[in-house]
Amino acid sequence: MPSELETAMESMIKVFHRYASKDGKPGTLTSRELRELMENELSGFLKSQKDPSAVDKIMKNLDANRDGLVDFEEFVSLVVGLSIACEQCYQTHMKKGMK
Repeated sequence: MPSELETAMESMIKVFHRYASKDGKPGTLTSRELRELMENELSGFLKSQKDPSAVDKIMKNLDANRDGLVDFEEFVSLVVGLSIACEQCYQTHMKKGMK
């Protein structure tokens, strides 16, 4: 039976490949696929963005090799960055709860 962390990793991989298989090359996200993934899977994050071009900027920042696509390694950096931000919010919330 997989651990909670192993299940989370499997879920992230499955989500990536579900969207990466729609357009273009399998195993990479086009800008359209990334937008769809974020709208469906990270809607809370997108709603908090005041910049309508946020997804385009994220795409540009993630595309480390500048091929116009986001591969899994590039996608993971998004997940890591958002996880770090969420953990920082969690820590702030916990500190406020202790007061």
